[in-house]
Amino acid sequence: MKMAVCQLLSKCFRQQNILSTKLPLSFRSNTQYSRDINTSDLSIEDQASLYVHWPYCSKRCTYCNFNKYINRNVDNERMTKCLTTETKTLIESSQVSRINSIFFGGGTPSLAEPRTIASVIEAVTKTTQLHAAAEVTLEVNPTLLETGKLRDFRSAGVNRVSIGVQAFKDTDLKVLGREHSSLDSIKCIEEAVSLYPGRVSVDVIFGRPGQTLDSWITEIHQVLSICDQHISLYQLTLERGTQLFKWVQSGLIELPEEDMMADMYLEAVEILEKHGFEQYEVSNFAKNGARSDHNTAYWTGQQYIGVGPGAHGRFVPRGLGQRTREARIQTLEPIPWMFEVERDGHATRRIVEQTDKDILKELVAVGLRTKEGVTHMSWNLRCPDHTLWSVFQGPTIASLINTQFIILDNRGLRTTKKGMAVLDAMLPDLIIAIENRFLIPSMTQR
Repeated sequence: MKMAVCQLLSKCFRQQNILSTKLPLSFRSNTQYSRDINTSDLSIEDQASLYVHWPYCSKRCTYCNFNKYINRNVDNERMTKCLTTETKTLIESSQVSRINSIFFGGGTPSLAEPRTIASVIEAVTKTTQLHAAAEVTLEVNPTLLETGKLRDFRSAGVNRVSIGVQAFKDTDLKVLGREHSSLDSIKCIEEAVSLYPGRVSVDVIFGRPGQTLDSWITEIHQVLSICDQHISLYQLTLERGTQLFKWVQSGLIELPEEDMMADMYLEAVEILEKHGFEQYEVSNFAKNGARSDHNTAYWTGQQYIGVGPGAHGRFVPRGLGQRTREARIQTLEPIPWMFEVERDGHATRRIVEQTDKDILKELVAVGLRTKEGVTHMSWNLRCPDHTLWSVFQGPTIASLINTQFIILDNRGLRTTKKGMAVLDAMLPDLIIAIENRFLIPSMTQR
């Protein structure tokens, strides 16, 4: 989910005008956990989540086009110092009173040294308040090496892990370019559950080459037999420039048909719900309330600060005297990123000032991925002048409501179960509704 949301927000980012390529930073002094910012004891601008990007991997998976670099001789001391420096700098620029959650993603952050993770967390606590119940998540590859570090990561301050299992068939793991085996995954999950009970997520990819519906159903039951209380399911997508893309284009391998992948998704949803898992987001399922707090921050439009090469952020830099939320991207490549952090204290490469319309479009694009959708309270905090009722009207929206793809009622705007499965197809019409509303300032509100 983390990368899916970042890619979706990145599309919004690219559609806006670039405000600056590099700004010097100078600051004024920086003067019970809630999942929902709307019921928090702090304002939107007074709190944020923190995403920290570790860019290195031991190898590149055949399907991956994320911002990652292969380097077996990482300068851990320099990388640690730069991550802590940028963390302090950007938190100070935001002047948030509290960080609610931290997520270490990548790349492969479980290749980092535990002391690097501890140093970043310490940088947060020295700069602002870290919520007493803050979720601190680390993405983990289930190799034997990284499984052996889980206890040390817990000592460093991590309290939740997301394990990139991706498949339980060794032949599929080889096609995907993964370094672990299905047995490695089982051992990693068992160790993680013992160390982080109730706070272990398992990621699995469907729609893999040669995969059938029956084999997928069998695999889902295997996941259920060993997982903890959170599962993320992602459909395999072909990304241009990857090895997998080249293999498919050349006819060496084939992916399942679109209808088959849709059936795989629907079958998985049904099976997981029968086993007590709540589908609280398009790709995410939780049992006993074990939702991801950090990802929920993205989906509800909260502020988040992105640290590390290529990291994205959305926050108001009040320490710079600004009062408007900015979309930010850090320098992509690790070496230039470290040089800029050492020189300037940060490596913010692009800044886009977000309009109210930009923020609302992002809120709808990611908020409708969730079971709750966009509530009236969440919308009104960001758009007090135009209600959900006044924006989402007209024949196109009425048709989506009448055909039971979306619901607009006293709770807010959300998808139905069948609507969630085709959200991407509906989003353009919903975004156009926002665009149109901001073109007609005199429209009567309901």
